Amino acid sequence: MRAVAVALGWSGLILAACGGGGGAAAPAAGSPSGATESGSTQAPASPSAAATEPKAASKGIPADCAQRDDGLCLPDKEWVQRLCQDVYPSVALVMFRGGTPWTRGYLTRKTEAWNASGGAAPTGTLEFDEEVLVLRKRTSSGGMQVSGAMGGYDVLRWDGSCVTLSVEEMTLKTPPKPKRAPVTWRYVDGGLREQLLGDEAVKEAKRRRGKECGGATMGDVTLACEKADKALSAAVIDYVQRGGELPPPEKLP
Repeated sequence: MRAVAVALGWSGLILAACGGGGGAAAPAAGSPSGATESGSTQAPASPSAAATEPKAASKGIPADCAQRDDGLCLPDKEWVQRLCQDVYPSVALVMFRGGTPWTRGYLTRKTEAWNASGGAAPTGTLEFDEEVLVLRKRTSSGGMQVSGAMGGYDVLRWDGSCVTLSVEEMTLKTPPKPKRAPVTWRYVDGGLREQLLGDEAVKEAKRRRGKECGGATMGDVTLACEKADKALSAAVIDYVQRGGELPPPEKLP
């Protein structure tokens, strides 16, 4: 089923790889080459040039449901279309913040990441039980099936990337221990980092990461550095889930 979806969406992904995400000479956003801050071989998604400059047409981040579909609370469709053209790590933190109305979904299986919206092409996989935020439902149009026999969803990961899922790949039932895509500290806006460092747990996790990693962001790192990197991501996620204050991101769709 995914093979059919990928084949039909291949041309859109090729356009994205050639700059369809809005970057000038840079390739479309996805994951940077090389290792992550934790030294893993699979790098998280990173914002491209399109996400590094504020857009005059931006309307900020939605605060309430623009539409409700089968019980789902979904943002404005046009805003979602802009969001899914690139990777916005700081926007994801604001959207996932505890108390926001957006519908959370959870992966029913390990799934290859892809974006059928024609924007940034993510890489890697989503994990079983990973938490995502539902952005919109996808349905057949013009006889073309975009994802699964009954349509599917565009969703937002904690790392700020959009991915497309088929119906059977996501459930709304919360698992006992949901997983989250890692938050990469250096991709978070400066203003949000400053706010996050006001939390003692985040501050201590950042200090430990600096001690274990020595400022390394790429290449081979120690196991202790990997653990410290994961601990920093977990501290940030915990702060966000608790509804901690966050300033508006500097870069918006």
